[in-house]
Amino acid sequence: MNYQEALAYINDKDKYGSRLGLDSVGRLLYHLGEPHKDMKYIHIGGTNGKGSISAYIAKCLETAGYRTGLYTSPYLERFTERIQINGVDIPEETLGRLTEEVKSAADRMVSEGIEHPTTFEIVTALGFLYFKEAGVDYIVLEVGLGGRFDSTNIIEKSLASVIATIDYDHMDVLGTTLAEIAYQKAGIIKKDGLVVAYPQRDESRQVIKRVSEEIGSDYVEVDPDDIEVKTENDKGSVFDLHYKGHSHKGIRISMLGDYQIYNASTAAVCLLELRERGLVKFTDEQLYEGLMGTKWKGRLEVLSREPIFLIDGAHNLQGIENLAKAVSLFKFKRLILGVGVLKDKDYTHMIEKLIPLASEVVVTEVSMPRKLKADLLAEEIRKYTDKVYVEPSIDKAVRKAIELAGPEDMVLFGGSLYLIGEVRTIAKTLLI
Repeated sequence: MNYQEALAYINDKDKYGSRLGLDSVGRLLYHLGEPHKDMKYIHIGGTNGKGSISAYIAKCLETAGYRTGLYTSPYLERFTERIQINGVDIPEETLGRLTEEVKSAADRMVSEGIEHPTTFEIVTALGFLYFKEAGVDYIVLEVGLGGRFDSTNIIEKSLASVIATIDYDHMDVLGTTLAEIAYQKAGIIKKDGLVVAYPQRDESRQVIKRVSEEIGSDYVEVDPDDIEVKTENDKGSVFDLHYKGHSHKGIRISMLGDYQIYNASTAAVCLLELRERGLVKFTDEQLYEGLMGTKWKGRLEVLSREPIFLIDGAHNLQGIENLAKAVSLFKFKRLILGVGVLKDKDYTHMIEKLIPLASEVVVTEVSMPRKLKADLLAEEIRKYTDKVYVEPSIDKAVRKAIELAGPEDMVLFGGSLYLIGEVRTIAKTLLI
């Protein structure tokens, strides 16, 4: 099976939708020889910031000399981004070969009368196969949806369970209160393990701590009072992290926004805890270098400076609030906002936060069946401004936004991770 055939097979399985539960992925992995067993995992869950924290941890481990696997979702531009070793995507030919193995295992399941695995179950199995074959030292494993019944939770143990910030998202699946959502996220916590949490709201904190105590895991939460921000601007941040009597001074990160300071601190605390327990070795210098060297596409990413062209994958209310706050880091005359969302998101409140910042708005559509039609989104936006352009084609929307912007203005595209991947590809060709 070549790369294109592999993608066609994987994407075809979207017809099975999403399925929470571990029986199917467990059976698939059984037929593949259980490649997920006997490997060292750092498991990352939460609502916002999972990908960034995963990237920080993976880069630091790589900088320390470890062969590090990174599994994330979704991808922005290329499917192979989802499965990496030391920052390098899985080769196309390898993906094709391993997909053939997964297909054979899936066919055996069907012959046994078991429902065909879903796309996410297939991709998760591909990640395990690749990391096992490559003999990685550590795997940084990002949860897809929820935690407790997510396919990645098939692993039996982890070195650490990291919980990023928790907020309202996927409420039709995970619950309608923060406590219910936190309970699902806390499902990745393993018996007698380590839990490292981003600073949480009380409702989430109580649930995560209770689950940790019930199964005998050590709970560590990053304390904002231990973080001293020195500088923060549109190039990055510098901060001190005080932890367990030791001050890590002058930590630099290039990822933007104050929430990235907390994401980086969460990653650092996780690694420091693991080092203290003798589970990983690195120097403070390697930690600093890894944090500074971390990049994560599509998270407050600047593609050009004249005009400023910024993309961000914020797709829920908390993410949009962080994005709106981060806009103040930049100096510009006018903000040209490009936006497209999925119809199952809380787009009315997202719009309420973003639109007042914009001088003009270009409305487009995400290239997915779950998209909200541009006309419907524009109708909602016109409650706040009449300077609205409707361009359902993402390509035309990007071109229109650039056309509207002067050299001292800023173009910002956001609303969905699925949107900005395509925006990124198009904008890079237009802004050269």
